[in-house]
Amino acid sequence: MGVQKARVDSLTVKGELMGDVVLYEEMDGVALLTLNRPERLNSWTSELGSQYFDALDRAAASSDVKAVVVTGAGRGFCSGADMDMLQGIGTSEGEEESPQQLRDERHDYALTIPKPVIAAINGACAGLGFVHAMMCDIRFAATGAKFTSAFSRRGLIAEHGISYMLPRVVGPSNALDILMSGRVFLAEEAKEMGVVSRVLPVDELLTAAIEYAQELGRYSSPWAMAQMKQQVWSQMDMARTEALTESNQVMARSLKRPDFKEGVASFVEKRDPSFEPVSGP
Repeated sequence: MGVQKARVDSLTVKGELMGDVVLYEEMDGVALLTLNRPERLNSWTSELGSQYFDALDRAAASSDVKAVVVTGAGRGFCSGADMDMLQGIGTSEGEEESPQQLRDERHDYALTIPKPVIAAINGACAGLGFVHAMMCDIRFAATGAKFTSAFSRRGLIAEHGISYMLPRVVGPSNALDILMSGRVFLAEEAKEMGVVSRVLPVDELLTAAIEYAQELGRYSSPWAMAQMKQQVWSQMDMARTEALTESNQVMARSLKRPDFKEGVASFVEKRDPSFEPVSGP
């Protein structure tokens, strides 16, 4: 991990800690979110979840951020729900949920922000950690990283929207294999199934993910990426004709936007484009 850290440290970094268990940094248009419970393989707790969603909100609101990268500290990405939290489930029955608590149960929250979210899966990715990896838009993984849904082996169902997302990414047969067996599979098989887009040596993973995110910010319109994200995830449930109608309406708006003129001008003038930033939910 030393080479990876040195390469990341060489990039221009600004920002501050989001909290003790989620670190937040901004570097050249990218927000880097690091799940930071390495002694527990970044297992998920209510506190970590709340800080993670706060970090996503901060990245979404920043006009400097064009894309988001999520990774884990130490040897793992996220090993799933912390066992202490699992054992405490049900003890607060009857308490009314606050708006903050309701937000923190939206485990598809990364899909709701208008910026691409790339997971850099550096190690163990299990249970609720697997859910959150699948709720990112794009996934890179380290060679040999271990994946498992684990739910069936705990007597649980496919939780928190993974039954919606997984078959849309890998197809129903692969999804049912992953979910019903609860077996461990490695990054290389994950790529074959389409769970991840790229597999890289662990000391190259984070730098590759950040550089990819920076390339998105350098060449792609933030507004266009936000529309594409919304199109892809929302139109999966639409009829083809309805999706076409919606896309044509958005296309008509895009032709009137400054980004379209800038995209054409930058191509003709052989220079990098200067697109308008996107901020807010």
